[in-house]
Amino acid sequence: MTQAIGISLGDITGIGPEVTLKALAAELPRDDARYVLFGEPTILRHWNERLQLALPLGKARLQLASKSERDLTLNLHPGAAPAARAAVAWLRAGAERCRQGELAALVTAPVNKAAIVRSGQPFVGQTELLSQLAQTQRTAMMLLGTDERGRWLRVALATVHISIKSVPEKLTTERIKLAIELATQACRDLGLSRARVAVCGLNPHAGEGGEFGTEEITTISPLVQVMQQNGFDVVGPLSGDTVFHYALQGDYDAVVAMYHDQGLAPLKAVAFESGINWTLGLPFIRTSPDHGTAYNIAGQGTANPSSMIAAIRLAKQLIRARR
Repeated sequence: MTQAIGISLGDITGIGPEVTLKALAAELPRDDARYVLFGEPTILRHWNERLQLALPLGKARLQLASKSERDLTLNLHPGAAPAARAAVAWLRAGAERCRQGELAALVTAPVNKAAIVRSGQPFVGQTELLSQLAQTQRTAMMLLGTDERGRWLRVALATVHISIKSVPEKLTTERIKLAIELATQACRDLGLSRARVAVCGLNPHAGEGGEFGTEEITTISPLVQVMQQNGFDVVGPLSGDTVFHYALQGDYDAVVAMYHDQGLAPLKAVAFESGINWTLGLPFIRTSPDHGTAYNIAGQGTANPSSMIAAIRLAKQLIRARR
């Protein structure tokens, strides 16, 4: 692997630094990958010593991209403004290095949206910010993970961080079409032998023939039919209360959900510790663990790095696939 992988440390008052270093301790012996860490060096060295990881921070395989800042200390309260501002700065720096072709991928540790907004910065989510920095609106979130039997669930979202009441208005033909296209391409990027995509309905029982809503009749079903005619292996709209069961059985390779919790609830039910967030459509590879800052256990040394490990490994898989 010639280019390094960037990792932004996220909110240092959360579990980002801890899970990042634990994951790197697990990954370094596996291959010759190099990493560039965007984060506070003092915090990283603290966790390296406390966890007794003996990671070669600052050396060739673990380069540090940031300098120490006086206002970033170990005793900041959860969600402190300096930590929130630094998390965004590191995210921007990592994205820029990817855009310049200096990094092969960017893995992002969790941030806290509310803390960032309180710090005085407009912010919706990392996916939205990275899309803005990359100057593209053709992106979508895919969450993926396996259950205890190793069965994959892959979920792309037609809408992301918006209120439930605004979903019907934002759920346009263009957004659903984009999610189907990107989910199909994701299956190919993963090297799957098939790219069969199931599309959820919006309403209970996929609208029950119009009894519980009409979006399935007016928007989703006509689009699915057009995309089938254009060669996509896509079915739907299917009821959201059963489609994930069949996807887990292997009937579908990916599911397009209409809104955030419709897709993330089943994903976290089967892959809470190891789920991955993959931003589809960016001009560079970006993955992240599918969990938040977990302020309630931050600083205790008990955080599980499985999701961060999975995010790093997916980034490596995608890098290899693009060669």
